[in-house]
Amino acid sequence: MGEHKSGFVNIIGNPNVGKSTLMNAFVGEKLSIITSKAQTTRHRILGIVNGDDFQVILSDTPGIIKPAYELQTSMMNFVKTAFEDADVLIYMVEIGEKALKDEAFFEKIKNSKIPVLLLLNKVDTATQELLEEQVQYWQELLPTVELHPISALSNFNIKNVFERIIELLPEGPAYYPKDQLTDRPERFFVNETIREKILLHYKKEIPYAVEIETEEFLEDDDIIRMRAVIMVERDSQKGIIIGHKGAALKKVGVEARKDLEQFFGKQVHIELYVKVNKNWRSDMRQLKRFGYNQN
Repeated sequence: MGEHKSGFVNIIGNPNVGKSTLMNAFVGEKLSIITSKAQTTRHRILGIVNGDDFQVILSDTPGIIKPAYELQTSMMNFVKTAFEDADVLIYMVEIGEKALKDEAFFEKIKNSKIPVLLLLNKVDTATQELLEEQVQYWQELLPTVELHPISALSNFNIKNVFERIIELLPEGPAYYPKDQLTDRPERFFVNETIREKILLHYKKEIPYAVEIETEEFLEDDDIIRMRAVIMVERDSQKGIIIGHKGAALKKVGVEARKDLEQFFGKQVHIELYVKVNKNWRSDMRQLKRFGYNQN
């Protein structure tokens, strides 16, 4: 038996730099929802990549912001823990970006005792001149960090980065069963898929005032039946989510069902309801119930 390598690889960075796209590219499954809106990821989501002689446990974290309410404070706590248990840290930036939105986090990266890979993402959108300029900028700013230009969306240089991660991991056992893809239950992915469709189709405050709860998940041999509640903070938001004669809500349901059928590999029947849950984003008890404030 040869050596077996394993460890935790945590991905941090500003909102919208491509962290979820990167993790999904590594894992080969759509575990993290991806939209062009900021703050799409609210939790730490583990994606597990297994090989005969390795297990890489990737962690996608919320984009780094200055919190404005309790939910965002909880989201930033997930990011703080990413420094505590990582064997390798991935700091992701995109072309044209200048440092993190939080100086304290940036200092932590600078002084990190663990290997840090700085991934310069979206290089397919840059000229050669801009790319060289950016590489120089980041190398001067973080001279101890290993830099790799990538495009998570078009899979450019992803394989090389993954191989480098395995090189950097310590020897160790598999922490999870080898056929496991994530630490999250099935209902979590139902919630996230519905939330992704809401992020895509609704504007302004609506997506950020929404939380999803899957109340029923019944799996038979050839079909999964689910019932999920979309929670909003105000009555006016409920009307917007449902739309004229229920058309907007129906669209969310149809698109979520298609994605979930692909994810679970079988037929899905989904029922969606909308409920008002006043000011849940600032209610510590509610946040705990939805899986935030775990610390």
